[in-house]
Amino acid sequence: MITFLLCIATLIGGYFFYAGYLERQFGVDESAPTPAITKEDGIDYVPMKLWKTFLIQFLNIAGLGPIFGAIAGALWGPVAFLWIVFGCIFAGTVHDYISGMLSIKMGGGSISEIVSKFLGKQVRIFMTGFSVLLLILVGVVFVKGPATIIHQLTDIDTQILVVAIFIYYLLATMIPIDKLIGKLYPFFGVCLLIMAVGILSVLLIGDYQIPELTASTFRNMHSDEASNPIFPLLFVTIACGAISGFHSTQSPMMARCVTNEKQGRIIFAGAMITEGIVALVWAAAAIAFFGGVEALGKTMAEDGHNAAWVVNEICNTMLGKIGGILAIFGVVAAPITSGDTAFRSARLTVADAFNVKQKSLLQRLLVTAPLFAIAIFLTTIDFSIIWRYFGWSNQVLATIVLWACAVYMQKEKGNAWYVYLPATFMTAVVVTYIMLAPIGFHLSSTVSNWIGITVAIALLGLFLLKVKKSSSTSDIQKTEAVDVI
Repeated sequence: MITFLLCIATLIGGYFFYAGYLERQFGVDESAPTPAITKEDGIDYVPMKLWKTFLIQFLNIAGLGPIFGAIAGALWGPVAFLWIVFGCIFAGTVHDYISGMLSIKMGGGSISEIVSKFLGKQVRIFMTGFSVLLLILVGVVFVKGPATIIHQLTDIDTQILVVAIFIYYLLATMIPIDKLIGKLYPFFGVCLLIMAVGILSVLLIGDYQIPELTASTFRNMHSDEASNPIFPLLFVTIACGAISGFHSTQSPMMARCVTNEKQGRIIFAGAMITEGIVALVWAAAAIAFFGGVEALGKTMAEDGHNAAWVVNEICNTMLGKIGGILAIFGVVAAPITSGDTAFRSARLTVADAFNVKQKSLLQRLLVTAPLFAIAIFLTTIDFSIIWRYFGWSNQVLATIVLWACAVYMQKEKGNAWYVYLPATFMTAVVVTYIMLAPIGFHLSSTVSNWIGITVAIALLGLFLLKVKKSSSTSDIQKTEAVDVI
């Protein structure tokens, strides 16, 4: 387990060293009043204790993402460990920390407001529509999945369960954040952590073998290697746990509850690193439990053996009766808690875009009702189609947010290499994916790779050119000012 333990140690070190570096680069003002203080309204802007905001942020961005995505990513073999570790530290943490801190700086602004400020007002309408659609897709994904599982356990009609979950979502979307989310979600967040710690403990003390990353395993070990190249499919399959655009839609909710800018590192970077550790544990557990990557692939290929089935098998076997309870929580409660916060974020995004006050219940209902109407319609579409588009859209949003963060850091701090490098890489990932995938243009792998890399390099060149022009203009203005003096 040397590779596995080194990966965990690297993630922990990433929080203390790299997240600390990001904090110093961004710059925090502990004396500055946060939106939770200046805009407190008892609904969305509510001061919360640090431990609560951390656990809620962790649960909001995690849910089943770092579990299901990691299990699917494990089909590529130990190379998945590398993406989880380095993606989490050098892409996900950068994305989550800077976007979360920008939301605090901008009065709790939603991600569409942040992006439009730094990439131009022209993208505001697009970003509002894109982020709201993504959030609705998340809500739909996390309605149908839990409803299907509960139906299998209880035989209650699926449509009745869908309606019941939607009613819960409606309530959670509109009531004050400290009344339901603030009370229940820290508990759910702890349960998700207990499940991961339990699995990790059994892996360490039990008779399980986690493959090492060696010259022979540093390759694509997917059973259908030809149709599943590591680049770009692995980098879209494992999103939560590495980098996920969905996180930037959730952070503004906690940005409206943070009481000190210094807390941002723990809440945003800390939750991301914690999620990376959870993803690493589940990727390793999936491989070890079934006896290797090849055995995992064969098991997953059997009818009905999806990621939810894997979670249930691992928890019940490794953790006994407690594991069974945690498995039910994992595959039912966790996605529901991500779904309701997705709809809440969608409400806040629309309200910010159209400057609709959210003080009264009627105002919140007027914004929320159309979102649920769209979501109910989308539940009639094939789940697998929605999931495929969600996965790609999620990484597209992460890429856009990274470029917006790069613009801010370059403009305000004069240094942004640690942002535009992951932004360039993710640009190559999302462009290559849509060129290659059946949901996109379905081109050959070679052509798709060349297009993706070319577009990424072109955007990087454009960014650096803008930086150079901006620096030249700034130097001229300084010289003119000196001449005048």
